[in-house]
Amino acid sequence: MNKSTSVAVAWLTACVLVTVTGCVQYPTERQSVVDLRPQISFRFDVADARLNEARVVVNGLDSGRLGDFVDGKGAMRVLPGTHTVQIISGNEVLFTERAYLGDGVVRPFNVK
Repeated sequence: MNKSTSVAVAWLTACVLVTVTGCVQYPTERQSVVDLRPQISFRFDVADARLNEARVVVNGLDSGRLGDFVDGKGAMRVLPGTHTVQIISGNEVLFTERAYLGDGVVRPFNVK
């Protein structure tokens, strides 16, 4: 075998080795945590600025703006159990409902 043939064979062997090692997939481990806490969201007229800025109060604790928890766009996670949900705008209570929420429940409330 002449020198150019052995260089070609060495080059071809190197290309095959690089290709074969590039096709090897190393084992991976995937871990995830499933969050089964209940979720609360709200259905209301999003064009109503007063409702968008109203406050959501769960069990007496202010939990944020109503506009942040629009059904289909955002949800609030709570612990499983019975909760009192209120919507307050200024000094006026617009909505109050008491509901039991179990693990994995997604509960939209209708605010009118």
